[in-house]
Formats: sequence, C-alpha cells, structure tokens
Amino acid sequence: MRRLAPRPIGLALEGLRAEWEPDTLLAVVQRIWQATVGETIAEAAQPTAERGGVLTVACVASVWAQELDLMAPALLERLNEALPDGGLRRLRCVATPHN
Repeated sequence: MRRLAPRPIGLALEGLRAEWEPDTLLAVVQRIWQATVGETIAEAAQPTAERGGVLTVACVASVWAQELDLMAPALLERLNEALPDGGLRRLRCVATPHN
C-alpha cells in the first residue's frame, strides 16, 4: 500500500471551523467584512467589537477613522444588506495606530 503525502492541517480543520466560530453579530460581520467593504478599506480597518448594534471599527490612522465616519451611512447599508438579520445601527470608528 502506497502512503499518501500528509494533508495540510487547514484542510483537516476546515470542517470544524464553522462549529468553532461564535454565532454573534460581530463574528458574522468579521466574516463578511472584506467582501462587503472592499480590500482597501479592509486593509486599513477591522471590526473589533459590537454592542447594541454599534460596531466599533479599529482603523490604522485617524484619517481612516474620519473617512469611514463620512462613509458610515453607505457602509452600514451594505453591511446590513449582507447580514442575515441586519442589526447594525451605527459605526464607531477609532484610530488604533500600530507603533
């Protein structure tokens, strides 16, 4: 019997990933974030918390936080359309630069 090459661990764990992921609004937003807001925004900003429909987005610079504040109505609309039950009321964009 010929031995097959080892499979990457990622393939073995992929089936379990869905079971391990929390079923929260934040987790769903984090999964759809890049596809919904686009690669450029996703590289500069990530959703980090959600409470009562307010999504906190950590941005790499204050200029990004300001820009996303201006874009918030459009981003909220796109995010709520992509979410199964909507649920987001407001974006809270904060600068968290990496030093």
